[in-house]
Amino acid sequence: MKVEVKLTQYSHGAGCGCKISPKVLDSILETCIPQDIDQNLLVGNSDRDDAAVYDLGDGTAIISTTDFFLPIVDDPYIFGKIAAVNAISDVYAMGGNPLLAIAILGWPINKIPAEVAARVMEGGRAACKEAGIILAGGHSIDNPEPIFGLAVTGRVEIAKLKQNSSAKAGSKLYLTKPLGVGILATAQKQGKIKNEHLQIAQNSMMLLNKVGSELAEIEGVTAMTDVTGFGLMGHLLEMCEGSKVSAVIDYKKVPIFPEAIAYLKEGAIPGGTNRNWDSYGHKLNLVNDEQRNILCDPQTSGGLLIAVSNKDVQRVEMILKQQNLIAHSFGYLTETGAELIKVVN
Repeated sequence: MKVEVKLTQYSHGAGCGCKISPKVLDSILETCIPQDIDQNLLVGNSDRDDAAVYDLGDGTAIISTTDFFLPIVDDPYIFGKIAAVNAISDVYAMGGNPLLAIAILGWPINKIPAEVAARVMEGGRAACKEAGIILAGGHSIDNPEPIFGLAVTGRVEIAKLKQNSSAKAGSKLYLTKPLGVGILATAQKQGKIKNEHLQIAQNSMMLLNKVGSELAEIEGVTAMTDVTGFGLMGHLLEMCEGSKVSAVIDYKKVPIFPEAIAYLKEGAIPGGTNRNWDSYGHKLNLVNDEQRNILCDPQTSGGLLIAVSNKDVQRVEMILKQQNLIAHSFGYLTETGAELIKVVN
């Protein structure tokens, strides 16, 4: 007999929206004892990038990352697939190719049947298969709330490694998936979402960011990162601060699910949006509440934020179009100015 369970009823947060806020995370990391210096560690915790990168000494490096969260959808199979796609994305965001993954599972065994957890695992395996890797093992615990994710290992040619701190002034900005996933997930949790809108966010979150490994071949892709729980503004701020550049954004060109705007007007605002704003809002100068709630909306398995020099803009746009991804720029980077990010209408 099929067991019907609404997973979101068992979680206090949804997807990457349950991440610790950037401000609190900063305070945690400030107290950490500095690591011993290892010359082979190319990217570590101090870089605030998507994954750790370790030089193998042969011109390539290992990419190591992990990501897990609470249910953002009710269907266990879809939850598992979204969580896996989201974790694998960190490897693509560094320009690498994933090699294998192991699972991270926390499950309230006295509340939700084990067969539901099995469906979550099936979704995770399906995402791994789509990425061309195996789910090779994992670890599970009895936990008050359901949690699922992956630890993923990948590989990259060091010459093609992409970071969020290597953007150059003059580069154009691209985002491969629309914003609004957090709003749509909140509308679902509040019981406001229409049936015909249920698949919008789910389909976006289940889409692998495979294009990242292809974009790594392009020298003019000066920086890349994936947009997740800190929202577009949080991840763009990390790019600007790490690269010592500023950004100008044309809000009308920012990719946004139109349905998200409608549910925003009905009060579907994730708690993560307020945490994001509290963490970095003082660095922004936004025109109105809509911009605040869209640009700080926590994404789960969001798109790639890409900075591209003018010489390779046409090539990047062609690749994005070929993969049916968003292929228009929504802003550009400048030399460091009085404002880190300027938003214009």
